[in-house]
Amino acid sequence: MSQQLSVFPAFFRVAQKCVAVFGNGDEAYAKVRLLLNTEAHIRAYADQPEPAFEAFLKERGIETVREAFADHQVEGAVLVFAATGDAAADRVIVAAARERKIPANAVDQPDYCDFLTPALVNRAPVAVAIGTEGAGPVLAQMIRAQIDQLLSPSLGIVATLAASYREAVDRLVPRGVARRVFWRRFFSGPVADHVALGDLASARREASRLLDAADRVSGHVWLVGAGPGAEDLLTLRAQRVMMEADAVVYDALVPQAIVDMGRRDAERLSVGKRKGCHTKSQDEINHLLVKLAKEGKRVVRLKSGDPLIFGRAGEEMAALREAGVTYEIVPGITSAFAAAADFELPLTLRGVASSLVFTTGHDLAGDVLPDWARLAVSGATIAVYMGRTVAASVAGRLMQAGLPAETTVAVIENASRAERRLLHGILRELPDLENRTELDGPVMVIIGDAVAGANFDRSEPLAAGRCHNAGASDTSGAKRAEQILN
Repeated sequence: MSQQLSVFPAFFRVAQKCVAVFGNGDEAYAKVRLLLNTEAHIRAYADQPEPAFEAFLKERGIETVREAFADHQVEGAVLVFAATGDAAADRVIVAAARERKIPANAVDQPDYCDFLTPALVNRAPVAVAIGTEGAGPVLAQMIRAQIDQLLSPSLGIVATLAASYREAVDRLVPRGVARRVFWRRFFSGPVADHVALGDLASARREASRLLDAADRVSGHVWLVGAGPGAEDLLTLRAQRVMMEADAVVYDALVPQAIVDMGRRDAERLSVGKRKGCHTKSQDEINHLLVKLAKEGKRVVRLKSGDPLIFGRAGEEMAALREAGVTYEIVPGITSAFAAAADFELPLTLRGVASSLVFTTGHDLAGDVLPDWARLAVSGATIAVYMGRTVAASVAGRLMQAGLPAETTVAVIENASRAERRLLHGILRELPDLENRTELDGPVMVIIGDAVAGANFDRSEPLAAGRCHNAGASDTSGAKRAEQILN
């Protein structure tokens, strides 16, 4: 269960309404500056304002009442800020406001705050408010700075322009997919681009053109790589298209937390695709993608790792092309890269390994030795996907091809995830992997001389009861790598 907030974020309507600020110094000064982001009528109660604050009030023409506090002063205000710098005095002000059922805020006294003031990113009429329930004001300011950099300075102008089209859109564009697509294109396409350049006339022309074509919405499919499993390894583009999708079609290996990153009201469709347990055939998945797109939906086909590496994306692209459905590839971090990162393992190493091979290991099932097996003998690093059940076959055929039995191997279960497990050993020990029944997650095997450069401090020996030392033998991968480098 997600953690719950003790406050409910909300926005008060304060335009042309009185907001009272009590205080003479920096605390009151800060609240007045914050309120100037709004159209509120600010009334400052400051009987002895500090010079800088006084000059600011005069410069901005802010109504100032030079009187000591009295209970009646809070009357007529919609919000009250007690910012005198005196905790006891602030509590008196809050009590007076609460007696009249006016929300009040006492600086640095959470128990005397009916509302909290957020760090604010202002792109009026768009506002982003960041709160920490008083736990970390500095953290809120840091987040505000990051968001401020992300949002275009012209975002507020685009939003204002959108408001002028809202009535026409409600009248002319059907609810649902067509309307969502219209607004996405409005806010992220040529309209916004022209506004950013200061060309409002061209922006309006683009908006009108978009409105004229709004009833001709066509479906679209994104083939998206979900990465190896860790949520923060999802790319920014993948996150963006998931928020645009009307439907998310996902494989069983994609964690639910990543599936849930899609738009809240998007349709979610599981198609299985776990080894030995496919809830839908590939043909059925192809048909489903075409069907959803023909309904005018924007579809994310979410695949573990990268869609172009053992993701059968070729078959899906062919089906989409044949059906005349537009699509786009959104790359993801493939499991080999995540596994190498977990092991701090160089997949290529100058003077040792200059090439990298991706394979499933099932290529070794036939009688003909695949070319990549010969590449391994010449120094290539081999990344074997779904390698647990074919470990013995992989080891046997590679040794048959001439790869030394002492070549270093790294085995990673659940690469990048919190529940990852790391094992290390040498090639002749690899068949032991098939007996490790506790490994029920996706397993990656990496083989080659470059693997000897990994960090084995956090991994366990592949062979039970054996403490493997990658450099123990003159013919080991580590020693061979050292000889080549020297």
